[in-house]
Amino acid sequence: MLIIRWIFNSLVLILVAFLTPGLSFASYWSVLVTSLVLGLLNALVRPVLILLTLPINFLTLGLFTFIINAVIFWIASTMVKGFEVANFATAFWGALVYTLIITLINLVNSDKPKVKRIRSK
Repeated sequence: MLIIRWIFNSLVLILVAFLTPGLSFASYWSVLVTSLVLGLLNALVRPVLILLTLPINFLTLGLFTFIINAVIFWIASTMVKGFEVANFATAFWGALVYTLIITLINLVNSDKPKVKRIRSK
């Protein structure tokens, strides 16, 4: 299941590169590595960044999270050879599109029931 999710996230990254000008991949291998690096950064670095920026995130009503997502995207582009991001604005829009697509897919594939029914006795 984990490998399928990894490949699926890689396909979403290819779609994001197609939709976002200034974002490119050198090969399919770099897409797979970028997907892995993004997963690790989101699991390890993102919670620390959110905790450190909690006051500004509170003041902006959570909108600063978009900046954190762009920073994670930017960091991934510096770590993976073959993943090029033109500038921070490109990282912002790429991260936004990536997050929206992944969120929509997760909502559709959710195993949880959408409506909880109350049983009467």
